Formats: sequence, structure tokens, C-alpha cells
Amino acid sequence: MYRLKMFLVFIMLIFAFDKANAFMREAPLTGKAIYLDAGHGGKDPGAYYKDIYEEDINLSIVLKLRDKLESLGAIVYLTRDNDYDLSNPNASLRKRNDLSNRANMINSSDADMYLSIHLNSSSNTSWNGAQVFYDDINENNIKLANIFQKNFNKYLNSDRNIQEISTLYMYKRITKPGLLLELGFISNPNDRYLLNQDDYQNKLVNVLADSLLEVF
Repeated sequence: MYRLKMFLVFIMLIFAFDKANAFMREAPLTGKAIYLDAGHGGKDPGAYYKDIYEEDINLSIVLKLRDKLESLGAIVYLTRDNDYDLSNPNASLRKRNDLSNRANMINSSDADMYLSIHLNSSSNTSWNGAQVFYDDINENNIKLANIFQKNFNKYLNSDRNIQEISTLYMYKRITKPGLLLELGFISNPNDRYLLNQDDYQNKLVNVLADSLLEVF
């Protein structure tokens, strides 16, 4: 009887172990917390072309990415989930206050890292492609930047290089590991067309999620 009980316990342990492994395969980001920052919003539309606004595309991508990461088991925080900025009412320096509040939200969280989602713009309309910017305030950021840029170049037909930022107000204030991601040029006709398409936004989301899986 004792041997039978021990055998049954052994079988149950194997079953529990297999079930746990299956769960981790389905939800590989379990236990990880990611802060997603949709750039701009409210009175600050960001870059734009006619009636196409950066703030709207940023938010659309962030909401899709939130859903994807949560399906992989991650805890996801958002600096904004609608069309507003983060400045305090009657702030004298509205933009600086907005950026300061975003940084404070990320720093005060338990997030393992953050991704700040933006679109680029240039007077040279031939410039295109997704690019990663990092601040060396956190020693892990350059490693993260290389992973994301590698995947941008491989899967999004980008040929850009990572670039260090040390003077942008928000990012020099953030102590958590993370990146500023410029996911294309709203000033470039082809990028602008793609960034407006759900299919391409979903492709971006998959590349971002796969990059996070590689990081963790």
C-alpha cells in the first residue's frame, strides 16, 4: 500500500511539473512587468501629416502590444490608454511636466523595463525605417537596443543603427531599463502608409513581443 501511495504521489508530481511547463510555454512572460509609453497625446499630437497624427498611431500600437504581452503572461502598465497627455492642470511648462510625470510613473513602478513608442519625422522624406534610441543611464540599455534593432532590421526591412540619447529630458530621468523606439517616419510616404495599416501594426507588435522574449 505504501509503495502504491508513493507511486501515485510520483505520478501526480510529474503531472504537475508537466502542467507547469506547459503553462510557461504558453505564457513565457509570466512574472515580467512591462511599462508601455504611448508618446504624445491630448494637446500634443506629435508629428503629423495632414490628418494623420503620431499620437493616434502610437496609442494604437501600444494597445495592441498590451494585449499581446498580456496573452504571453506579462503584467503591462500604460502611461496613457486614451487621447490625453500626462501634464498637471495649469502646468506652466506643460510638455516638460508631461515628460516628468511619465518618467516618475515608470520609476515608481515595479516594471522590469519600459518601451516608449514614437514615430520619427524629417524634412528629408526619403528617410525611413524603425530605429532604437537608448540612454546609457542604465548599463543594460545598449544590450536591449541591439536586440530590438537587430530584429527591426531583419523583419521590418530597416537598415538603421542604434543611437544613444543623453539630452532628452524624459529619458535621462528614467532609472529603469528601457528604450525609445521610433517605429518609422511619418514623413516618409511608404512608412506612413504602412503605419496606418492594422496588418503592419500587428507585425510591429509581433516583432516587439519577440524581442522582449529574447530579452527575458
